[in-house]
Amino acid sequence: MATDIRSTSWVNTNHPAPAQKPPASEVGVLGWLRTNLFSGIGNSFLTIVTLIALYFIVTNLVQWLLGAYWEPIWVNRKLFAVGQYPLEQLWQPALVLLMVSLLFGLSAGRWGSIMRNLGVGLGALLLALALIPIGLQAQVVMAASLALLLIGYLIGARIAISGRWLAVAWVLSLPATFVILLGGINLPRLGVTWNFAPLVESNLWGGLMLTMLLAVVGIALSFPIGVLLALGRRSNLPVVKLFCVGYIELIRGVPLITLLFMGMTMLPLFLPSNWGNPSQLVRAMTAITLFSAAYLAENVRGGLQAIPKGQYEAADALGLGGFDKLRFIILPQALTKVIPAIVGQFIGLFKDTSLASLVGLLELVAVGKAVIQQPAWLGVTGGVAKEVYVFVAFVFFIFSFGMSFASRKLESKLGFGKR
Repeated sequence: MATDIRSTSWVNTNHPAPAQKPPASEVGVLGWLRTNLFSGIGNSFLTIVTLIALYFIVTNLVQWLLGAYWEPIWVNRKLFAVGQYPLEQLWQPALVLLMVSLLFGLSAGRWGSIMRNLGVGLGALLLALALIPIGLQAQVVMAASLALLLIGYLIGARIAISGRWLAVAWVLSLPATFVILLGGINLPRLGVTWNFAPLVESNLWGGLMLTMLLAVVGIALSFPIGVLLALGRRSNLPVVKLFCVGYIELIRGVPLITLLFMGMTMLPLFLPSNWGNPSQLVRAMTAITLFSAAYLAENVRGGLQAIPKGQYEAADALGLGGFDKLRFIILPQALTKVIPAIVGQFIGLFKDTSLASLVGLLELVAVGKAVIQQPAWLGVTGGVAKEVYVFVAFVFFIFSFGMSFASRKLESKLGFGKR
C-alpha cells in the first residue's frame, strides 16, 4: 500500500534549531590574533621575531631608565628653560608665559576646535609643571598661567569676542614678547627709547625659550612670505615670476647651516648703514625665515595647482577682483589641501632650530652640550650624555607631536579623507 509522504514528513517551524556559536578561535582576542598576527606562516614568523625584539628593547630600556643618572638635568633645569637669562629678571619670561596662556584661553573659547586641543595640551603641560617640585616661584607661575588659561577660555566661550581683534592680539604678541624680554624699546636712531627693566642682551637668552622664539618667529614670518612667493611664481609678470623662481631655487639649493653662516657674516652688507649691527639672534631668525619661506612656497604652489580651473572661472563670473578671488576662493582651498605638508614643514623648522647652536646661540641642544661638559659630571660612570640627549629628544618630541596632533584634528574637522 502506498504511503503518503506528506503525512509522515514534517518540519517543526514553531521551534527552529538554536543558532550555533562561532568557534572561539574566530572571535574575540583569539580571532583578532589569528586574523592580524598569525594569518599565515610568514606573518606568524614576523610576529614572533618582532615580539622577541620588542622584549629585549623594552626590558633594556626600562632597566636603563630606572638606573639612569638624571641629576644633571634637574640641577640645570633653569639653564634648560631660559639659558643664562638673569635670575632676578625671570619675571619677564614669566610675564610672556602669562600673556600667551591668556591668549590661548581666549582663542580656545572663541574658536574652539584646533585651538581648544592646543589649549588642552598647554593646560596639561602647565599642570604637570605646577605639580613637579621645580621651585616654589616657578610652580606659582605655572599655576597662575593655568588659571589664566581657564579664565580666558571661559571668557572666550561666553563673550562674543571679535575674531579679528583676537587675531590682531596674536600678531602683536610677537613684538610684545621681544619688548618684555629686552626690558623695553631701544631705538636711538629713531628717537625711541623706553625702558622699564634692565636691558637683557639677546646672547643671554637660551634653552627652550630661545628654541621656541626661533621656531615661532620662523613660522610666523615665513608663512606670509611663502604664500607671496608661491603666488609670484605663478604670476604673469615676467620680472616677478623670475625673481620668485630664482629665490626659491637658490634657497632650496643650499643647506640651512650655510644660510646661518652667511647670515652671521653677510647680513649687515644688505642692510642700510644707519641700521647698526644686528645681533646674532636677529641674524639667525632672518636665515631661518628665508630658508623656510622657500620650502613653504613650493608646498603652497602645489595646493594652488590642485585647484580646478573652474574655480577661477567661477570667481571671475561672480565679479570678484584679484585680491578677493585669492582671499575667498583660491587660497582657502589651496592651503587646506596642503595642511599635512605645511605642518610637516613647521615641524621640520622647529627641529632645525637646533642648528643655531653651530653659530653660537645657546638653544636647547647647545645647553645640553654645555651641561655634558660641566666639570661636576665628568667623573660619573658612563657619563651623562645619554640622559641629557634623551631629555632633549623628549622635549622636541612633545612639541612636534603636539603640532602633528593638532594637524590631524584640523584635517578631521574639515572632513579631509572622508567620503
